[in-house]
Amino acid sequence: MKESNRDKLICSNKKAYYDYFIEEKYEAGLVLHGTEVKSLRLGKCSVKESYIQINKKEIFVINMNITPYEKGNIFNKDPLRPKKLLLHKEQIQKLEEQTQQKGYTIVPLQVYLKNGKVKMEIGLARGKKNYDKRASIAKKDQQREAMKDFKIRNLG
Repeated sequence: MKESNRDKLICSNKKAYYDYFIEEKYEAGLVLHGTEVKSLRLGKCSVKESYIQINKKEIFVINMNITPYEKGNIFNKDPLRPKKLLLHKEQIQKLEEQTQQKGYTIVPLQVYLKNGKVKMEIGLARGKKNYDKRASIAKKDQQREAMKDFKIRNLG
């Protein structure tokens, strides 16, 4: 029996795959407070409008919304506060060098629980032009049509 490395997907950023070519992916830990973790375990999180920023050799996710925990009262933190990501120094340095190139950025792809710990998958991304987006939509439509034809041929 194969054991999956992800226990539970909390949220994902599908728009990132539409807007960017993802060149490399990294797994980073998140520095969180207790009530934020409880809220994440309930699946109350959004990374759609968030982005990654490197500041003084540290990496942060900005605008990641974690809904305040209902029973957290005074212990709740600001839902949009910058959250520090945990990566190795070499990885941060490599990402910083690559983002200084034109057209590259770092985007959050998904947040998940792995062995009871909250992790974030981030990607080094290059922006798509409008014609690239149209091409990827056409490719998806073509794959969808092919699967539909395949099902019809095999079932009917």
